[in-house]
Amino acid sequence: MNILVINSGSSSLKYKLFNMDDEKVLVSGVAERIGGENSFIKHENHEKVVINVDLPNHKVALKEVLNLLMDPVHGAIKSLDEIDAVGHRVLHGQERFSESVLLDQEKVDTLKTFIEMGPLHMPANIGGIEACFSLMPNTPQVAAFDTAFHATIPPKAHLYALPYEIYEKYKVRRYGFHGTSHKFVSNKAARFLGKPLEELKMITLHLGNGSSIAAIKDGHCIDTSMGFTPLEGLVMGTRCGDMDPAIVPFLGKKLNMTPDEVDDLMNKKSGLKGFTGLSNDMRDIQAAKDEGNKLAQLVYDMFIYRIVKYIGAYTAALGGLDVMVFTAGIGENDYEARRDICRELKFMGVAIDEKLNDGLRGKETRLTAADSKVEVLLVPTNEELSIALDTYRLVNGK
Repeated sequence: MNILVINSGSSSLKYKLFNMDDEKVLVSGVAERIGGENSFIKHENHEKVVINVDLPNHKVALKEVLNLLMDPVHGAIKSLDEIDAVGHRVLHGQERFSESVLLDQEKVDTLKTFIEMGPLHMPANIGGIEACFSLMPNTPQVAAFDTAFHATIPPKAHLYALPYEIYEKYKVRRYGFHGTSHKFVSNKAARFLGKPLEELKMITLHLGNGSSIAAIKDGHCIDTSMGFTPLEGLVMGTRCGDMDPAIVPFLGKKLNMTPDEVDDLMNKKSGLKGFTGLSNDMRDIQAAKDEGNKLAQLVYDMFIYRIVKYIGAYTAALGGLDVMVFTAGIGENDYEARRDICRELKFMGVAIDEKLNDGLRGKETRLTAADSKVEVLLVPTNEELSIALDTYRLVNGK
């Protein structure tokens, strides 16, 4: 069974075609600069190619991608009939969708009512779905939601102490994101340890340009660091994370900014890049820090501190901690950050084998030191495979 997974961004469309018999990726790639100038597709099967092509919208981009999948040289299938289902990454399911679903027009219309919850992502997500309905009308489509894994967070953790009628009317609450990643690595970690997920108190750390932490107990997420939007929580590439909300009107007055402009400042011009004026890439921050840049050192310390603080809080919420899992770009590849986080948690009995950790990148590994009271794992995330597995399950009625 072949499943195509699509992740539509505001100006991009990532794709992977899986053979679910062995979960092998047949082809993958990304269409970039959709709707802009100099658009192109980076495509990979046995070799990597870059194809310059005009991509005025997502429907055209998807059509070009489908043609590539059937290309005699660069493709893996002869016709679209060989694609048995399509899985879509969708940012927001609000409270309506707490798990992946088979799509029909009614559900797509419901998704359109969530656009205000994710104005940057949802239109692109929906555009990808509608393009597939148009170009592949008889192929089952599945939506996998970033928010779904966090739907089990109890009210005491997902509600804000605003007047309750605001929640009732506008559904302002903690939703959390990166759910497909947290779900995938938590299950992988449990299998790696040979223990049921339901028996583990686990914290998963999705650390990348966007970062979030999830607390998982009895197999369910009980809290996560991102909130109503992906802005809340950790220090990130361009997001500030947690701060006093009164700063928003204060900056609006001082800088003569509209609320939307302050929102743009916090989401796109803050974090690692905004604080240092250098880069949103942790590799650049590390290099600058090593060269003596004081702001780079300070923002790195802030990044580590915020993570450690959340781990401490979530350990209390979980009533203990059995497993801690690093994943995503920084979590998988920045061994210095992993080391520094774990050193700060020594008081909790967390210890890693620093010789094993040093230089380790992107490989599923048990990092736990012999005397550690907590298991520490590196588990590479695979959100596309997670979506493919959900799609496979739903299409086969499981």
